[in-house]
Order: sequence, then structure tokens, then C-alpha cells
Amino acid sequence: MEETPVLIAGGGPVGMTMALNLARYNVPCILVERNPETTRHPKMDLTNGRSMELFHRLGITEQLRDAGVPRENDFDILWITNMVGHDLHRFHYPSANEKERIAREKNDGSYAAQAPLRVSQVQIEPVLKRAIDANPLIDVRFNHRFEGFVDNGPDGVIAEIVNSDTEESTTIKCRFLAGCDGGGSRVRRRLGIDLEGQENVAGAYMVHYRTDDINLMQRWGPIYHLQNGGGTIIAQNDRDVYTLQAWLLPGMNPDEMTPEGVLEGWVGTHFDYEILQANPWFAHFVVAQRYREKSTLLAGDAAHQFIPTGGYGMNSGIADAAGLSWALAAQIHGWGGDGLLDAYDAERRNTAWWHLRAAERHMGVRIKISELYAEAGDLLEEGPEGDARRADLARKIVDLGNAENESWGIEFGYRYDASNAIAHEANPPEIDPLTYHPGTWPGVRLPHVFLEDGAALYDKLGLFFTLVALDDTDTSAIEAAAGELGVPMEVLRLDRPDLRGIYERNLILVRPDQHVAWRGDSAPDDSKALLQMVTGNA
Repeated sequence: MEETPVLIAGGGPVGMTMALNLARYNVPCILVERNPETTRHPKMDLTNGRSMELFHRLGITEQLRDAGVPRENDFDILWITNMVGHDLHRFHYPSANEKERIAREKNDGSYAAQAPLRVSQVQIEPVLKRAIDANPLIDVRFNHRFEGFVDNGPDGVIAEIVNSDTEESTTIKCRFLAGCDGGGSRVRRRLGIDLEGQENVAGAYMVHYRTDDINLMQRWGPIYHLQNGGGTIIAQNDRDVYTLQAWLLPGMNPDEMTPEGVLEGWVGTHFDYEILQANPWFAHFVVAQRYREKSTLLAGDAAHQFIPTGGYGMNSGIADAAGLSWALAAQIHGWGGDGLLDAYDAERRNTAWWHLRAAERHMGVRIKISELYAEAGDLLEEGPEGDARRADLARKIVDLGNAENESWGIEFGYRYDASNAIAHEANPPEIDPLTYHPGTWPGVRLPHVFLEDGAALYDKLGLFFTLVALDDTDTSAIEAAAGELGVPMEVLRLDRPDLRGIYERNLILVRPDQHVAWRGDSAPDDSKALLQMVTGNA
């Protein structure tokens, strides 16, 4: 029987990110993936700013950016009639380079430490795979099936995996099992954990293709998303690879559809292309009833599934991996308590519902716009009447807005109000889904700024807990308590009382996942009790 502190079932982006986070905390793991290689399926196309902040800690942001769309390319969304017709309205969003410039220039806590990245999962997974293959703390076993397990609670988990080439079975004992094995999660099903929400809420016919017809595909320039009432074309590399997601509307039978018919019907003309992959798919709005059962935890699509309006699927999973990895590492290293696993469940499951409801709202706007297209009449007609129809539809699109790509409060402002490992304060303020308001209310992500020497504040945070001090406030009591309890905590003294407008208190205790655990203008009355609570030992 083999042994490992953590066994990860599933080698998608969440499982691989989980492994890299554990290795960062000096925790070995075994990662098992049933497929022999990384995905060829273009599942996502945006790694948001929050995920890039978390990837930066793993030292792979440059490799990811090199794999993605050029950094100088914008994130524009263009509503059109079709590819041979007319453009209606463009929502402009700056490039990664421009986002970074703005963040450094404004430096008011309202921007991410990292710009978002346009990149397909097809490109992101090989970067992660190379990173885990190179890490000596990660035992990578692709082409291995996860067969089953028995969870003995504090005594660990006994799991069985099978080499798909040789059919050789291996028994593994682990302290913790992380189920990162996707929407059909075998781990979740073996635990008998149901999904809550709605299944099959919408469907689309996906056509992933390659074409050199740049005059057609970029007639309005390099556009991130080209959209109409029937779906979206996503520019995967702003060069020659694209993905069409054509909505399956009532009455459509995917069995009677062909990739060529769907693609040419949406584009509006025949052109030269190569189909790389095509299939119908159906989206869900579901969250697992719980993320924890004894020593087994769920993360990523195994725990939640959303329609991709807003891009919250994989990005939520990356934050799952960040939250779960430090909780497991704290227990394995001996200073974290079992309460951290309950905190993970409460924190990330509630956030999944927050993201789910946002995706629902965005989908509602998409549905409304599709109805407006259907009601608009002939949008391809030339002349004054056609111009009037198109102008009227464009105005209505503008009025509905584009919250799908502008919900910064959803992306950066979520808060862990239900956590048992946060020092909560009374009467928490409402969270604005659209606008991110930087602050340090317990449970939120710490706002980021660049310091006077140009360094990122996030790069100054310690590996585990960090006590950020804006001034010379006495921190000796909480430092002594951390030493007595064996809690790894560093003090980052900024001597920047001018940052009080952003950080709101003199002292901010920051967790390993960059969320605020506690804040105050002086050390707490009982520093030991505070640290026991935020480390899951209370």
C-alpha cells in the first residue's frame, strides 16, 4: 500500500492548481487523472484577474500569458447581425497591458494585482501540466482511473486507482482526498452528495474551428467575442482558431444539425475552415449540498457548475483550490484544526451560490437580447429602414448593459460571511455586484496596492498568515500568541498611515488565501483566542 498526505482525483485545471498550491506549502501529493493527456476541448476562454493573482503565487503567470492571446490585444465585445452583415454596438475593454498600466497609475485598491488573461483551457492545461511534472513533491499519474475509496475520517482514506494501460491496481492511503474530478465526479457520487439547483437550463452547439480567412473573421478588427441573438464566436488566439457557441433554441434538434450547417448559418456565408471539434452541450446551475464528508473534500466542477455567462466556472475552481490547499496544509503541518475544513465548506459553497446567481442574471440578459433580435425584423436590410432597426436594437442592447463582463464586485468583492474561521463584525455592508469597493471587512479579499518601490503588496505577504501593520502599532501580544501556538505568522510593517483610507484599520490579519481574517486598530484583547479561531482550533 502506498501512502501520501493528499490524493487528488482529477487532473484538470483545478486539480493541477491544487497540487501546485500544496507543493508551495511543502505538502506532497499524488494526482490521478483518467485521461492520458490534457484536454483538447475549448471549455473556457478567460482567466480573470482574481485567478491570475492566485496563479502569480505559483510562479506561472508569465508562462500562462505566453500561452494566451497577445497582451496588447483588447477584450472587446461586439454585437453584430452576422459576420457578413452589420455591427451594432461595441463594448470596449482594455488589454492586459493597459489594465496593468491603469492599476499602477490609479493604485487605489480597486484593481487586481494581475490583469486578466484571454486563454483557452486547451492552452492553460499544458502550462499547468508542465509545472506539476517538474515539481518533485507532486506524483503525477495521468491515464490512471480513480476506482473508489473508503473514508475512515481521522484515520485517513483508502483509495484504489488503476493504470489504464496495464490494468494494474494500486491501493493508496491518504490523510485527505480532494475530489477535483469534474461535473460527473465519481468522488461526489460515491459520497452520495446531491447537487442542488437546476440542470439542463440551456444548451448550445459548439463548433471549434480553424480558418485563415482573416478578412471575414476580423473585418471589425481583433474582437474577443462576436455576438448576436443566436450565440457567440470566441476568438481563441486572435489569429486562426475560433469557437462558436450557438444557442440551442426551442424546437432545435441537435441530432439533425451538422457542424458545417451551424457554423455557416451563424456566420452567414460559406468560407474555408477546418472543424477541430463539434458537439452539443447542456449547462447547469447546480451546487453540491456539501463540500466535505469526513476527510474527503470537493472542489471545482465536482462542487459547482454554472453556465459560462460571466466566466465563473473554472475561476471559482481556482479559488476553491487556493482555499482548500492551505486548510489541508495547516492540518498536515499540525497547527491547523479540523474547523478549517468546515470553514472551507461554508466559505466556498456560499460563494458558489453567489456566482451561480450572477451567472443566472447574466443569462437573463442574454435571453432578453435574443428576444430583441427576434422581434427586430430584418436586420440585414439595407437602406433607412434597416438602419433604423439596427440603431434601435443597438440602443436597447446598450440599455441592458454588459454586466456579464463588468461585474467587478462579483469577481473581487465576495465575502466569507458564513465562515467559522473569520472574526466577523456586526452589520456587514451590502456587496455591489457591479462595482468593487475596496475595504477590509473580515472575510473579503485584501485590497491590493503597489508600494512606493513599485513592488506589489501581495508579493510581500508571507506564506501563511501575515499581520499587515500600517504604522508602528504594537503587535507584540499577537506575535507572542502566534509563537506559543505554533501558528506561522509574519508581520509586514508598511509605515504607510496614508493607506488608512483603503485598509480602514491599523492592523489587518491576512490568511494564506489573501482573505482578511481579522482587523483592528490595536492588538485584540485575547490574541490567543483569535488565532485559535482563525486556524480552526476554536
